[in-house]
Amino acid sequence: MKKQDITFGIHAVEAVLKHSPERVIEMWVQAGRDDQRLASLLQMAAEYGISVQKAARKVLDDKSDSGQHQGVLARVKAVKQLNDNDLLSLVEKTETPFFLILDGVTDPHNLGACLRNADAAGVHGVIVPRDNSVGLTPTVSKVACGAAEVVPLFQVTNLARTMKSLQEKGVWIVGAAGEADSDLYKTDLKGPLAIAMGAEDKGLRRLTRESCDSIASIPMAGSVSSLNVSVATGICLFEAVRQRL
Repeated sequence: MKKQDITFGIHAVEAVLKHSPERVIEMWVQAGRDDQRLASLLQMAAEYGISVQKAARKVLDDKSDSGQHQGVLARVKAVKQLNDNDLLSLVEKTETPFFLILDGVTDPHNLGACLRNADAAGVHGVIVPRDNSVGLTPTVSKVACGAAEVVPLFQVTNLARTMKSLQEKGVWIVGAAGEADSDLYKTDLKGPLAIAMGAEDKGLRRLTRESCDSIASIPMAGSVSSLNVSVATGICLFEAVRQRL
């Protein structure tokens, strides 16, 4: 069984049942576990005619490769991978596009947290390079708490080229970098926008940085040199939200 065919955790499984029940092949729940949150998932599964099996916790631990499954796990059909064409089609259909670009984020916990931030901020899609970046894994879905089912993730073959295509469609791209002179809070984040964030250890790659229309930094008062990428992403996205309201 491929790991990408597994979704675990109450929020993640609930999101699949709500938004894409046709993808769920079967479910497992922890034997002896009987609480209200699991009961509502079982009711949804019954409504869609989905087979549910009871299993010992160790079986769920083994299937999820994690003890964080919260007593529920589902085998699902792989989600359709979205590419550049899907992205540009969405841009054309969206009045004021708002995207998040993640350059080289390889930690599934960080991607999951960024997807959750993106959903909360009303982002229309998250863009990642196909190589040197984590995709939609079970851990990403679990950490995203359902956001992975509703926020489109576009995996593109050439990030710089995709950014150029976005700019040709009128999307302004702001990159976040700690050494930038421009202050995030003084940067215009209204209108068609994509915010580009780099990996924690390396930041934006040179070509990605050069492809941005402008670079901005988050003002830092303390002694630490950088923030976790998901925290920095939340700050940047919600500053854009504040300006756009």
